[in-house]
This record gives sequence, C-alpha cells and structure tokens, in this order.
Amino acid sequence: MKMINGGVCAAKGFKANGLHCGIRHNTTKKDLALIVSDKPASAAAVYTTNLVKGAPLKVTKQHIEDGIAQAVICNSGNANTCNADGIEIAEKMSELLAAELGIKADDVIVASTGVIGQPLNIKPIADHTKALAEGLSENGNEDAAAAIMTTDTVMKQAAVEFEIDGKCCRLGGMAKGSGMIHPNMATMLVFITTDVSISPKMLKKALSTDISKTFNMISVDGDTSTNDMVSVMANGLAGNAEITEDDDNFKVFMEALNTVTMQLCRMIAGDGEGATKMLECVVSGAADEETAKTVAKSVICSSLLKAAMFGADANWGRVLCAIGYSGADVDVDKIDVSFKSDKGTIEVCKNGAGVPFSEEKAKEILLEKDIDILVGLNSGECSATAWGCDLTYDYVKINGDYRS
Repeated sequence: MKMINGGVCAAKGFKANGLHCGIRHNTTKKDLALIVSDKPASAAAVYTTNLVKGAPLKVTKQHIEDGIAQAVICNSGNANTCNADGIEIAEKMSELLAAELGIKADDVIVASTGVIGQPLNIKPIADHTKALAEGLSENGNEDAAAAIMTTDTVMKQAAVEFEIDGKCCRLGGMAKGSGMIHPNMATMLVFITTDVSISPKMLKKALSTDISKTFNMISVDGDTSTNDMVSVMANGLAGNAEITEDDDNFKVFMEALNTVTMQLCRMIAGDGEGATKMLECVVSGAADEETAKTVAKSVICSSLLKAAMFGADANWGRVLCAIGYSGADVDVDKIDVSFKSDKGTIEVCKNGAGVPFSEEKAKEILLEKDIDILVGLNSGECSATAWGCDLTYDYVKINGDYRS
C-alpha cells in the first residue's frame, strides 16, 4: 500500500475539472466541479442522517439505485436545499452534463454545498457546462478539489496504489468539510474513485463498513449538515477479476479504501472552521467496539474540552466529564487519561483520579498543532478513534456572517 498523488484522477480512466461559473460572487474561487469515468462504473453512496436532505442527495440516490454511475457534478456556494424547485434544478444539472458528455442522465451523481434555503440559479451552470466538460484532464484533480471548497482553507486529497490479482490498482479521493460536521453520516462531501473491478453490492458493503470507523467518527461543531454525502465509483480498468465476495481481494480493497478515508478524516478535522489544532481521541481497553466508539465521540464532541485544547489547558476533568455523560457503560474508577503530541506524552489521570504532573510540560505538549487524547478504559480489548478540532473565537466569527 503506497501513498501517491493524483486524488480522484489517480485511478486509471478518470478525469476531472473545476472552474468558476458565477454561483459564488468571488470570481477568484472555483464553484463547479466535475469527475468523469471513461466508462460506466459500479457506484455506491452514503448520505446524511439529517431529516432535512438537500435535493441533490435525493436525486443521486435515485440515479445510483442500479449501482451504476459515470460522472459527478458538484457546485459550491449554494446547497440547493429547502428550495421548491430543488429537485428540478438537480435533475437539470444532470441532464445538461449528460448531454454534453454523451452519457445517461441517470448515471450522474449530483451534489451541492453552501448556503441553505437560497434558490440555485441554473443559468451559470448551463452556461459553463460545455467549458467544464472540455476542460476535463487526467491532471484536473486539483481544480475539482478547489471547486468544492466552501469555508475550507486547504484542498483535501489522498490516493493509494496497491495490487490485486497481480494488477496495479489505484484508489483516490477528495473531500470538502470544515463546518457543520458531526458524527453519523455523513459529515461532509467526499468523492472517491478507483479502477478496481468490484460489484456494486460489494462496493456498497465496503463503503458502509468503512464509514462507521472513519467519517462517522469526526466532529467539528456538533451540527450534522443537510447535504453530506460520500460517493465512490469503481470502473474496473485495473483489469483484476471482479470482486464479488468477501475474500482476500476484498480485504485488500477495504485496506486501500480505509487508508484514503482515514487521511481525508484527519484533513477535515484539522481544517475545522477557525481551528488551530487537530484532535485525535484514541480509546483503548473497552469491553466492546461500540463502547469505545461512544466514548471517543463524546470526548471529541465536548465543547468544553475543545475550548481547553485551544487554550492549551490540560483540564483532564473535561475528558472524564464527557465520558460520564456519553451513555457508555464504563467503570470510571479504571479510566486513565494522557495527552500526547510531538513534544511528548503526559499522564494526567490514573484509575479515575488525578496524578501529579508538570503544568509547564503539559502546556508545551498542548501548544502543538496535532494533539492526541489517549483514554484507557482498562475493561477489555476493543478500541476506537475519533477526530475533531479545537473551538476558537474564529469559529463564531466565520459562522456569524456565513451568508455574506
């Protein structure tokens, strides 16, 4: 398993592009992205659990009901959610693209991100669909990744190269996500491509299994968005024998998928709105996996803990507090807590009680950009990891004038 460049264009037979079409007022920011496979591909997606769902999600779900897709079109700057004509606009985006590419409209995954409740004008998209398609390139991944950004400060891409059946295979992805991010699928927009040959059924199984340990374990601010989706297309151009069952080849594919999604998770958490630090909570010694996940998510979601991390304050009591209200069945008298960064590791709690530690050393550790919160439950063999960020003044500033 080797990390490579290329994002969504790393896999054979995928091209991408991104441009400014006029949805966003800032002409320096791209706002329309496209990913296309040379041939129809197996497809799968997972969607937000929010009852208020953007029209693009509803259209996409219908389009890939047959497990096939060939293209992704996504705009930023407008979520196309809670609009009377939302479905019509999402379908029109698909139709315009399909006509330009010579593919079926039902084979288009459509997505939108941005302000909720603001009508989406189809004209800028219609006026630029031709240029979007003509600009497709095997090196267009960065343009596409830039075009789906909203309050993101950095592009988020990852890709890996691996082997199945003696064939060189690749899998890559891009993501956007900075705010309105909270566990329970999804937490952002993610588009994944691969040249592995895998059936739609097994692709769906792979994605559904993976997100429970990756994208569903991120939290920035406790808000689950209306337009969150993770989609994956697999076009089979690597030439391996089709994966149709849970065998060794499927396990290799799962490892590749998890490698990319884990990278994207860390990028999303570290780029939370206003964030200065990426937080990773690692829970070990749990009686079962569900307990470990519940504890990790509760800690990473704690606003008090997130604020303490912003201030480099080793207030470990906030960790125990979050565990205590998590609903997990744990023995609080067995809990250990440590903080870790590139500056070292410091134990702050043993068997549910504080231990003497150097506040100066703790602050030195917590002033780093990447902070690990290590929780030992000492009640079993299971573990889980969750990702988040600190809570800063800038988060309020960003969301105080989001629509402007």
